[in-house]
Amino acid sequence: MRFPSPYTLKQIATIINSEYLGDDDFPVLGMNEIHVVQEGEIVFVDHPKYYEKALNSKATVVLINKKVECPPGKALLISNDPFKDFNALTQFFKPFEKAQSAISSSAVIGKNTVIQPNCFIGNKVVIGDNCLIHSNVSIYDNCILGNNIVIHAGTVLGSDAFYYKKRPEGFDKLLSGGRVVIQDNVDIGALCTLDRGVTGDTLIKKGTKLDNQVHVGHDTVIGENCLIASQTGIAGCVVIEDEVTLWGQVGVTSAATIGKKAVVLAQTGVSKSLEGGKNYFGSPAEEARERLKQLAYIKQIPAILRKLDK
Repeated sequence: MRFPSPYTLKQIATIINSEYLGDDDFPVLGMNEIHVVQEGEIVFVDHPKYYEKALNSKATVVLINKKVECPPGKALLISNDPFKDFNALTQFFKPFEKAQSAISSSAVIGKNTVIQPNCFIGNKVVIGDNCLIHSNVSIYDNCILGNNIVIHAGTVLGSDAFYYKKRPEGFDKLLSGGRVVIQDNVDIGALCTLDRGVTGDTLIKKGTKLDNQVHVGHDTVIGENCLIASQTGIAGCVVIEDEVTLWGQVGVTSAATIGKKAVVLAQTGVSKSLEGGKNYFGSPAEEARERLKQLAYIKQIPAILRKLDK
């Protein structure tokens, strides 16, 4: 998430009432999660296990819960609760805006686009030309849709990320200030949910087709010309490269990458990154041919045991 204009380190520290290490006028351009953070942006870290990763990331400002040596060219914001203060910054820069109508007056809708009854189009949504949005679709604030897109009934674009921190009193939610971005020529089936990014974008690239009842988690990127079948669940921060096929009821764990032209067969559980150009099956996922061989061997076990008993 880039701020509408550059802020200084002192201004950011004032918003969250924190100490800081760095020059008062040190420039701060935005904020992001560690996997997508860029120079000029803030990243937060609240566990010693991840200090080094955060301090050595592209982030220029690190929101941290311990005074440590500041790396050259960077600044620190010292906070008792970085998770809470990251939320405070999201609330400051991307506050919730109550809708005034079913289709916001700030939404931009392109030529020849049809929006069927009972849809909700949020604030600052942009929809391109020649799109068809079927009934009861909800498109939350700030989503961006390209041209020639079809979205079927009951789908939701821009719901909150499923991202929580466990505390003694219960779960604390990380606020979502990102977007969903859909490129040209994408079809999305009925009753799908695409969560927006926490601070960045959940992105579906051009030509990709989603079946009914597909879930896409926050900050996930799905490449061009992918096919994703019904009841597939994709966690947050996943990267699916171009021309990947996921068949029905595939589950993909957080932060995995599925390589270009991979095919993942039905009911497969993807627990780690997969190379492109191969077929996969099983849970955890293995190359399909190897997995099917294993199943064939397993079926032979009863006959082998009967021979041993004789």
